[in-house]
Amino acid sequence: MNNDIIDVQAIDSEKAQSLKSVGWLSYILHFIVAVAAVVPGAQVGAGLLIVALVIDLVKKSDAEGTWQASHFSWRIRTVIWAGVLYVVTIPLWFLFVLPGMLAWAVISIWFLYRIVKGMVRMNANQALPA
Repeated sequence: MNNDIIDVQAIDSEKAQSLKSVGWLSYILHFIVAVAAVVPGAQVGAGLLIVALVIDLVKKSDAEGTWQASHFSWRIRTVIWAGVLYVVTIPLWFLFVLPGMLAWAVISIWFLYRIVKGMVRMNANQALPA
């Protein structure tokens, strides 16, 4: 008779751990890209970032209603904003190289900051601001 009882807490715990594992994978991919964007000559390409973004977009719905949902949204927003900012600052490269370099350096540092902040909060099992 007891075999028919489903342990809801165990299922929730497994789901939470699975989401956290996916979150860490995504954060690590983002982190590699972010560090490469800050370190001159260490470009790894946008492929890793696209893989991380696809993971986040696909798994975001699984995290709805959990503290981890904020992490999926955080990473997605970070990538979108960084992409928009990079595109918007492209003309600076054509006008003067130095302002373009400075703008992209600031964007890259901001991107790295957001990824590290997310990693720290995920490690503490804390949600991120909306």
